[in-house]
Order: sequence, then C-alpha cells, then structure tokens
Amino acid sequence: MKQFLFAFAALTILAACGNQSNSMQHGGDATNDSITINDTISKETMQQNMKEVQAYLKECGAFFIATADGDQPRVRPFGVSEIINDRLYIMTGKVKDVYKQMAANGKFEICALKPSGSEWMRLSGTLVNDETLAVKEEFLNRNEGLKSMYKADDDNMAVLYTTHATARFFSFSAPERKVNF
Repeated sequence: MKQFLFAFAALTILAACGNQSNSMQHGGDATNDSITINDTISKETMQQNMKEVQAYLKECGAFFIATADGDQPRVRPFGVSEIINDRLYIMTGKVKDVYKQMAANGKFEICALKPSGSEWMRLSGTLVNDETLAVKEEFLNRNEGLKSMYKADDDNMAVLYTTHATARFFSFSAPERKVNF
C-alpha cells in the first residue's frame, strides 16, 4: 500500500508540474496575480499554518519536491526545512539540477507522506532564493549534518523560502483540509 501511495503521490506531483510558468525571483518577494490568499489571512494565522506545515514535514522525515525541467517534471527527495525570520525555507546546492530548475521556474509542489502511509500533505507555492548570509548560517546551525557539505559563504548553498503557499492535508479516514501562508 505504501508503494502505491508513493507512486500515486509522484504521479500527482508530476501532473501538477506540467502547467508551471517561470516565476522564481532572487532575493525579492514573489508575486502571482492569480494568488491573493496571503492578503486575506492574519499574520498570526499564517505563522500558525507555517508551523503546522513544518512540523508535518519534520514528522515525515523525507518529503518529495517536484520541479519542472522544460516540459519534463522532476521529483526528488528532500529532508530539511526550517522556519527562519517568519519564512519556511528549504535548502539545496546551486550546482544541482534541482536548483537550476527552481531558478528557471519557482513554482513547486511538495508531497510528504507520514510513516503510517495513510496521511499525506501536498504543499504548493513559489520558491524565492535568499542570499542572506545570516539565514544560511542559521539554517546550518539547525542542521549540523549539512556543515560537512555546505558553508554559508561558499557560493553554492542555496536557501529558498516559500511564498503564496497552500498546504492540503489528506487522509484515508478524514476529509481534505487546506491551509495557506
């Protein structure tokens, strides 16, 4: 069942990737005319939703992120996320294909499956690169294992935060629930 759910999640992510457009910005706020959800949510609610999503990702351990490589969807596992300065970040290396795909098209979707195999979350939005040295240092301080591969000032480490995010929670035993931040 777990293999089926992983396959289903990957196919869902692949399908979602097919209609993405170029929108990643470096170091500024991302905008999308079709998404105005953040304008109608209080800051406290957005922070609470973001914390819930990050706790879910941490509980799952690994999560899968989908990007687009031209017209070809790409999916790969990630394992770390952090909330720093009221933003949810992920991290990768600039030399990796995944970063190049994110730079060309900031729209993404993450799928995270709980160990039970009966609950999962899909998180979509836009990723924005952040070159702030202090954020990179804080990310590494919270994830000591990454220090052997990255340095905050190595010009390879990329930290990206989510904007216009929507998380959809699914379960075999409960109705879908959605939160935004």
